[in-house]
Amino acid sequence: MTDYIGYEALSQAAMRGVVREALRRAKTNGALPGDHHFYISFRTRAPGVKIADHLVQRFPEEMTIVIQHQFWDLEVHDGHFEIVLKFAGVPQHLSIPLAAITRFVDPSVNFGLSFEARSRDTGVLSPAKDAAAEPAPPKPADIVVSLDAYRRK
Repeated sequence: MTDYIGYEALSQAAMRGVVREALRRAKTNGALPGDHHFYISFRTRAPGVKIADHLVQRFPEEMTIVIQHQFWDLEVHDGHFEIVLKFAGVPQHLSIPLAAITRFVDPSVNFGLSFEARSRDTGVLSPAKDAAAEPAPPKPADIVVSLDAYRRK
């Protein structure tokens, strides 16, 4: 059966919204409350990812960052977030689309989300974008119905 509503895309977008909101709460407070800390894994070569070339060379497919005590300039947008983290003592600016995220974990509360990595990811998943990739439903003129079963004999 064809899912014209796009439930998978709706679910993925909702879960990415949880990540966005968790990051916004961290930004609003200026730090993560209590013992909260985030492990965020993302595809380094996904469209829209902006990280230093040496990080892409070191992590050619996927990278996991930890957001806990030392992070700076966290900015959370609808489709991506930006943050400065230190790697080997050197600050690096990262811009990560929510669609590039493969896993989000907050081990302090035993919470985690896994996302499906699909080649169609180019931004925040939206049902309209996924539905456009699905074949169109048949038009009424394309459907042939035999009426023999309904005729009185």
